[in-house]
Amino acid sequence: MGPANKSQTSPDTFLLMGIPGLEHLHVWIGIPFCSMYVVAVVGNMTILAVVRTEQSLHEPVFLFLCMLSVTDLVLSTSTLPRMLCLFWLGAHDIAFDACLTQMFFIHSFTAMESGFFLSMTIDRYVAVCHPLRHTTILTHTRITIMGIIVVIQGVAFFSPHPILLKQLPYCRTRIIAHTYCEFMAVVKLACLDTGTTKRYSLSMATIIGSCDAILIAISYVFILRSVFRLPSREASFKALGTCGSHVCVILVFYSTAGFSIFTHRFGKNIPAHIHIFIANIYLLVPPFLNPIVYGVRTKKIREHVLRTLVVKVV
Repeated sequence: MGPANKSQTSPDTFLLMGIPGLEHLHVWIGIPFCSMYVVAVVGNMTILAVVRTEQSLHEPVFLFLCMLSVTDLVLSTSTLPRMLCLFWLGAHDIAFDACLTQMFFIHSFTAMESGFFLSMTIDRYVAVCHPLRHTTILTHTRITIMGIIVVIQGVAFFSPHPILLKQLPYCRTRIIAHTYCEFMAVVKLACLDTGTTKRYSLSMATIIGSCDAILIAISYVFILRSVFRLPSREASFKALGTCGSHVCVILVFYSTAGFSIFTHRFGKNIPAHIHIFIANIYLLVPPFLNPIVYGVRTKKIREHVLRTLVVKVV
């Protein structure tokens, strides 16, 4: 009786189901997911390497971009390889501690992603609205402090997640109806009433996401106001093109993340496969798009990469 109770209280493993109802398509779904992961890894590693080696790129915008790239690498690597093993190899088992570790990285680095989007928006605001004081306002010390605050926020608010789940007894099924160890999917397996735990998780995600999104929106209102006041129409269109691509990435992140959060709270009738697919999108698409939008479209980074490739070819 003792071993049985122990296994129910602290399961050795969970079983990841994948995308319910789309199991027959797992192999095919894995192909675009793998392609996005490869682009995300290569693109973000390239950005880090270029900024590190090119002294002229040690500017606020590129330093924030490096922080975002590191976040993207951790976020995508904590989910994609394990997900592809599930899709292609049928590896459903995941150890309990490994599940909690994956959960911590996913939720804390998602919060950091949001924080670095806000930091980069603040940099754009200062660069557009106060161009002459850009480097004096955003000094390396202040950039470092902003980065530390974002990291501490992500770790502090989401460290309780795995700790809370570690204390819960699990006497129901060990099957997680998801492609990764999402907090809300795991907490449903507990025997006890977890209403307070669920509310804490949803509250933290909502508060952090909403505050960052509102501050980003306010910053872009001031940015657009300054852009439309530029004397040159060509300069205005160029600034709008840059801001537009940045806003698109931010909208993809916050719209899919918001959909996932509010589905847990209000969307009881939304099919599970749609919810889980959207939850995967907000973890996979931003790390895939960020190197393209912030890297390829950035002239200094693009020129450095092309110059390096030409030298190697020659």
